Amino acid sequence: MSYDETGVRCTMLRSGTSRGLYFEPGDLPADDAARADLLLRLMGTPDPRQIDGLGGATSLTSKVAVVGRSEHSDADVDYLFLQLGVDAPTVSDQQNCGNILAGVGPFAVERGLVPAGDGETSVRIRMVNSGSVAVATFPTPGGRVEYRGDVAIAGVPGTAAPVVLAFTDTEGSATGSLLPTGRVRDTVDGVEVTCVDNGMPVVVAMAESLGLTGYESHAELAADPALLERIDALRTKAGQLMGLGDVSRSSVPKTALLAPARDGGQVCTRSFIPVQPHTSIGVLAAVSVATGMLLPGAVGHELTADWPTDRSTVDVEHPTGHLLVDVVVDTSTTPPRVVRSGVVRTARKLFDGTAYPRA
Repeated sequence: MSYDETGVRCTMLRSGTSRGLYFEPGDLPADDAARADLLLRLMGTPDPRQIDGLGGATSLTSKVAVVGRSEHSDADVDYLFLQLGVDAPTVSDQQNCGNILAGVGPFAVERGLVPAGDGETSVRIRMVNSGSVAVATFPTPGGRVEYRGDVAIAGVPGTAAPVVLAFTDTEGSATGSLLPTGRVRDTVDGVEVTCVDNGMPVVVAMAESLGLTGYESHAELAADPALLERIDALRTKAGQLMGLGDVSRSSVPKTALLAPARDGGQVCTRSFIPVQPHTSIGVLAAVSVATGMLLPGAVGHELTADWPTDRSTVDVEHPTGHLLVDVVVDTSTTPPRVVRSGVVRTARKLFDGTAYPRA
């Protein structure tokens, strides 16, 4: 009996501004190659439309979470994130995903991996990709996950219940260091950049250094092949400096371009994942961007001069709205140390059932 005939138990959640397929480890092949093959066929990759699968024809909707009980004393569940390609048959485990993370706690409770509290539940999640731990807290009135609520996040219509994510030990998630080049500022292809990794390796540059205002729409960025080629060259060379090796076929590092805020936030961003422009900005990418900006001498640090000193939240503008992140950095140490970081997301269960792969 094959998976083609039996199908695979699967839950789909809209999680943050992404959408993904959630599985328990025992429902997938133990062999990595066989697992990758099955997931690609379930998602409908490779195909730019993913018409014969569950993908949504974008990288934001071609994501997978594998969630199971953890054997580590500091975590309740282990969460492996896999980023699938759309028109290329790729499966990458080289990064975390903070959006898909928002659905892990509710999924764990739904599947009985973690008992629900009466009122709210906190789930300690070990992010297998980096070995760091996040705590997700969300409402569970009467011992059941409540997805309905009044929290709105940019890029998602309507409102839902809050999922509060608190991150620990995310410094150097993929590179081993908050500042993976060993410097707060580098010059790559004639562009001043800060390479930072606080949950996501990101190359940060001012938009003006690439001839942009930083306020371009997603469509304008996507329609500029010369810009996208330059972004790819920039991140590829920066990836080498960050110790990531040849990243030409990798989903990391991401690139984020900065400009002064103009919609009531604290910084305006345009990000790329890794080459195509993002319709918003990834959770952990935003955390890394804000972290980098707080470091004296870093690209964009000058934009923090007027930031409030009595609160740690940073309002990050992106093409479709705002994302609030919480970051505290101790810059008195060498190297600087992240004290805490976090974000509020929402999630909603779309289906739970059996998914069938294409032949």
